[in-house]
Amino acid sequence: MITVITGASAGIGAAAATQLSRLGHTLVLVGRDAARLEAVAKGLSGPEPDVLTCDFASLDAVRELAATLRERYNRIDVLVNNAGVMSSRRQVTGDGHELMFQVNHLSPFLLTHSLTDRVDKVVTTSSMAGRTGRLDPADLSRERRSWNGWLQYGDTKQANMLFTVALAARGVHATCFHPGVIRTGFAGDTGLMRFYLAIPGLAKSPETGARTLVRLATTPAESGRYYVKARPRRANADPGLAERLWEASLSALNG
Repeated sequence: MITVITGASAGIGAAAATQLSRLGHTLVLVGRDAARLEAVAKGLSGPEPDVLTCDFASLDAVRELAATLRERYNRIDVLVNNAGVMSSRRQVTGDGHELMFQVNHLSPFLLTHSLTDRVDKVVTTSSMAGRTGRLDPADLSRERRSWNGWLQYGDTKQANMLFTVALAARGVHATCFHPGVIRTGFAGDTGLMRFYLAIPGLAKSPETGARTLVRLATTPAESGRYYVKARPRRANADPGLAERLWEASLSALNG
C-alpha cells in the first residue's frame, strides 16, 4: 500500500503516519518543514518512507509535487489531503488567492486533479466547521463579502465536503472527515481555540484524531460521504454547488 499524506510533519498527519506505518503502508510524507518530516520518518516502524517538501501556499510548488509523485509512483493507493491552515488575519498568497482558500482547498484540488488517474482512494481532512460554511463559487476568497478567519475557514472546510462529493460523482472513491478538537498548535492564536482547549476533556490527542483518517484509508467506506468518529454524518454538500465549486476551482487555477 502506497499512501501519500500531506501535512505529515505534525498533528494528526504525523499520528496517522505512525499508525499506517505499523500496518505496513509505504508512506510518502509531505510538508513544508524538511527537518520535522525527517523526524517523523525516523520514528516510523514500517517500510522506509519517502519525504517530500511542499508549501501549499504556492501553486507552482504543488505542481512540482504532483510531477514528482507521477515520476516516482505508477499508482497511489491512498492520497490523504490533510494539510491545512487557519489564520485570524487575512493573507493573500503569491498566486493572488486568500491563504486559507488556497491551502485548504485549491492546492489539494490541484494535487488530486493532477493525480486522479494514479490514485485509488482520496481521504480529506475536513471539519465540523464546514457545516457553517456559506461558500460562494463566485467569491471564493471573500473579497466581496464580510471576512473573518472563522467565516473563511468554514467556507474552506465546506469546500472539502463539496470536493469529496464532486470526486465521488466522477467515479473516484473519496471521503472526508471531522477529526475533532485536537490538542495541537492549530489555530492556537484564536480565542475560540483557546476556549475549546480550556474545557476539560474536550480536546483530544492527535492519535485520537487520526483514528478516523486511518480507518477511512484502510477499510471500505461509502464514497462521497463525510464522517465523524468513523460514522457517516450529514454534510453541507449540495451536489449542484459541488459542481459549481469544481468549475470555479478550475477557473482559479487557469486564471
